[in-house]
Amino acid sequence: MKLLPVISLLALTSATSALDNGLMRTPPMGWMSWERFRCNIDCENDPKNCISENLFRDMADRLAEDGWKEMGYDHVMIDDCWSSMLRDKDGRLQPDPQRFPGGIAKLARYLHDRGLKLGIYGDLGTHTCGGYPGTTLDKIDTDAQTFASWGVDFLKLDGCYSNEEEQQKGYPLMSKALNATGRPIGYSCSWPAYRGGLPPSVNYTLLGEICNLWRNYDDIQDSWDSVQDITDWFFDNQEILQPEAGPGRWNDPDMLIIGNFGLSVDQSRSQMALWAIMAAPLIMSNNLRTLSSEARAILQNGAAIAINQDPMGVQGRRLLQERSQIEVYWRPLSQSASALVFLSRRQDMPYRYHTSLAKLNYTAGSYEAYDVFTGKTLSGLSAATEFTVSINPSGVVMWYVYPKMHYEHPQDDGRYPYFRQKYRMSSSLRFHKPRVVPPSLL
Repeated sequence: MKLLPVISLLALTSATSALDNGLMRTPPMGWMSWERFRCNIDCENDPKNCISENLFRDMADRLAEDGWKEMGYDHVMIDDCWSSMLRDKDGRLQPDPQRFPGGIAKLARYLHDRGLKLGIYGDLGTHTCGGYPGTTLDKIDTDAQTFASWGVDFLKLDGCYSNEEEQQKGYPLMSKALNATGRPIGYSCSWPAYRGGLPPSVNYTLLGEICNLWRNYDDIQDSWDSVQDITDWFFDNQEILQPEAGPGRWNDPDMLIIGNFGLSVDQSRSQMALWAIMAAPLIMSNNLRTLSSEARAILQNGAAIAINQDPMGVQGRRLLQERSQIEVYWRPLSQSASALVFLSRRQDMPYRYHTSLAKLNYTAGSYEAYDVFTGKTLSGLSAATEFTVSINPSGVVMWYVYPKMHYEHPQDDGRYPYFRQKYRMSSSLRFHKPRVVPPSLL
């Protein structure tokens, strides 16, 4: 087993050089169309599920009315296949008139009236990945101005049908063009995913100066194998990727597929936990109208969201991989707290994993651990205390760990005051409601 020394881990700090638009100081949260609804444009035979203004209004209604917005899920993001096949007479992008008869500006107002933000998709090439008009270098300023005039709040810029030279020029130019509009527009760059995701082909210093987040790796698919493949790539390359993330600049392992068809409940908890450890954007791609109660409980888990949205913004790391196929992940959090994830890669039966905080290189002291998915608290932990966690196959146990004595004061009983006050938890560390204060208020 390979274990990183805690001293070096605690010395980690988030990167300070970031796109100067003041946006996305914590990982963005919301909903996106692609993984679940793809490029379904058959509104005649499948009107409820085709890429149309009705779909995005439906999802906006669900975010606004079902408690999602209060949890921080405040973006509705249109992915590919929204536009007409032709630009208008002035060379501007335009939505498909049959599927978006009200236009994008009207849809943006619909979202803004509900306290939500609208994201849109573009592609730095001759065509989008779905074959719609792309944003070639000569159209960057025009498209940035068009998006701003519509009231768009976020742009995902893909890289299909573009070459290395065009990407080298185009991604920085779009960043400059978006800032020049005067409208705050979050900017997601798919650039590194088209260059292999790693240096020297990818310049993460530059990315942090021009983008709020970036896609590093392959698209997620609706399967546990896909989640594992993405997780492995990110943590196998954590020495390179981890230091590049921080407030306003995030690695993006792609969408949350919880609530679709490919993950069990345990695997859904695993994706949520791992994305929280990675400080990843929490962008769902599912059908919020038919979501199961189990999927909703996972996605609206206030403790997992609190860990993901921790204002320090340090991406977590994989600490060790055991021969028993148990892996341990760790993330430092504000106020000397931390998060631990115990992941089972086994496929046979629940595994009883024995360890202690000292074995994970926690320093001597008194700790408490809040179990994110059961709501139980383990008190009276010293670093040397041996404990056992039972982990289901392809499942996780996730802990929120506090040094107990550090938090004791006359107005509190010493148990997780920051966590409880910010995320409406009772003194017994149980939620009054499945909600948290919106990240914008933290």
